Amino acid sequence: MSHNNGSQNGHVVVLNEVVKSFPVGDDEITVLKGINLEIGSGEFISIVGPSGNGKSTLLNMITGIDRPTAGEVIVTGRPVHKMSENDLAAWRGDHVGIIFQFFQMLPSLSLLQNVILPMDFANKFEPKERRDRAMALLETVSLADQANKLPGMVSGGQQQRAAIARALANDPPLLVADEPTGNLDSHTAGDVFRLFNRLVEEGKTLLMVTHDKELARQVPRVVEITDGRITRDEYSGPAAWTGY
Repeated sequence: MSHNNGSQNGHVVVLNEVVKSFPVGDDEITVLKGINLEIGSGEFISIVGPSGNGKSTLLNMITGIDRPTAGEVIVTGRPVHKMSENDLAAWRGDHVGIIFQFFQMLPSLSLLQNVILPMDFANKFEPKERRDRAMALLETVSLADQANKLPGMVSGGQQQRAAIARALANDPPLLVADEPTGNLDSHTAGDVFRLFNRLVEEGKTLLMVTHDKELARQVPRVVEITDGRITRDEYSGPAAWTGY
């Protein structure tokens, strides 16, 4: 990938002492308790840990969907914690591709139209280029032959691959996946995982929250969050992918 989109010292994500609290009645609950994390360009990271311990909240900090109570969130060189909603939306459209557990495809649009949509929103590429680019991305995820089908007409695995194509639409340096294989059988999960590996080889930075221990073990770096703190952050060397 040629562009580095202003990453900070080669880091695509830098979190400094990030705290996140939510009001609960008269009280408050602190979900993130001083998180420090640096993610380099081209890294593949899985974030693991028990439910309700802060994994999704952490992703929401990194993608600017939510703001920290305290601390700094610098992503692709931008202070996400200080940006206005409008600036955030524009930045996210350009810099971050998000892949959800439940695909979140618009049901009345074809797979092709779903992939074109982020380009329309961000006003990226020439309008006539967008369709070609979307087709090329569907080709990348082996879905070119399904391009004109509605999401409800294809399998869960195909919807998830289309969602990955959509996340890649604006060529963002950072991909964030929240339980991307949570609704897939192990064979299909393997296909999605191989696709992720390929994207990382091509220079993307990929952050994946997963409950799947098998999958997490095959990612080069694992960050574990327990009770709002990082309790483990270790490299396992290059991911040894053996398939299922």
